[in-house]
Amino acid sequence: MQIRDVTIDPKLILAPMEGVTDVLFRRLIRQIGGVGLTVTEFIAARALHFNIKTTKRLAAFDDDEHPIAIQVYGREPQLLAEAAQKVQDLGADIVDLNMGCPAKKVCRNSGGSSLMKDLRLSQQIVCSMRRVLTVPFTVKMRAGWDHEHRNAVEMAAMCEEEGVDAVAVHWRTRTDRFGGVRDIGIIAEVKDRLGIPVIANGDVVDVRSALDTLTVTNADALMIGRGAVRNPWIFRQIEAALSGMEMVEVPMADMERVLLHFLEELIATFETPKSALGRFKMVAKYFCGNVPGGSELRYKILHSQTVTEARDVTTAFFASTEAVTSGQPPKPARGSAPAPE
Repeated sequence: MQIRDVTIDPKLILAPMEGVTDVLFRRLIRQIGGVGLTVTEFIAARALHFNIKTTKRLAAFDDDEHPIAIQVYGREPQLLAEAAQKVQDLGADIVDLNMGCPAKKVCRNSGGSSLMKDLRLSQQIVCSMRRVLTVPFTVKMRAGWDHEHRNAVEMAAMCEEEGVDAVAVHWRTRTDRFGGVRDIGIIAEVKDRLGIPVIANGDVVDVRSALDTLTVTNADALMIGRGAVRNPWIFRQIEAALSGMEMVEVPMADMERVLLHFLEELIATFETPKSALGRFKMVAKYFCGNVPGGSELRYKILHSQTVTEARDVTTAFFASTEAVTSGQPPKPARGSAPAPE
């Protein structure tokens, strides 16, 4: 898929997720493979304006992480235009506007999905950002604010008219939060209306749901969020299916190696072991859902008090699982793991 001069191949995109899709998690996904574009955690336009310390970490990306999209959010057109210019200057291949986040802290300041309630303000924001950008400009949105105001078609059409290069549409409304009855028809409606690329988002959790979403919506690409945290191999699996290749089940040894390597990366990068442990727990609570018998591992990781304890319970869990499947005594615990292969 092309978004202007940016090639996204395969047509699979890692969604922006606060507290998850930092440079380390995105690196993990790219090492496993199958992803065509990664997106940063969202960055507040005001934080960029005042040069808040955390913005440097949020906007960081590896030298070889291209294409990369940096997502910004806010409600003031001038500040968002300034933010767009700043992240473009940082080297973003694509700049994305967040009109989809349902978090209270974002919506109470009239950012994220609350913009779905205000077409005029959204148009002013989009116009101001488009005016300063030379790189491709995308917008991520929800179906609407609530079921009485499912206005994604109208909002997406406005975006196209103002020069946006692609839109990503999540089928949920803001009031659905992370629930609701799956209805991807709204994405198909947007696709029928627009001439620019449309990216489908929401509840793509495996190969079957990915292929179904592409078939029903005729979307140009898929954006995957929580499904990728639960199963970082999902992009490679979907890519294989789209290419007509056989999908191979992920070995437990690979799950162990990836999880432990990610922990070591966090320890080496975060300022304190406590902050590294917090981020590890954030990812592990989803990741363990894809591990056979993983509820036990999730419980033990979430109740770990130190990174050493988290490492030890992870190693012990996989050692005991291997012993059960092989009939051999458990291996001695190891303190670290090699990089993903």
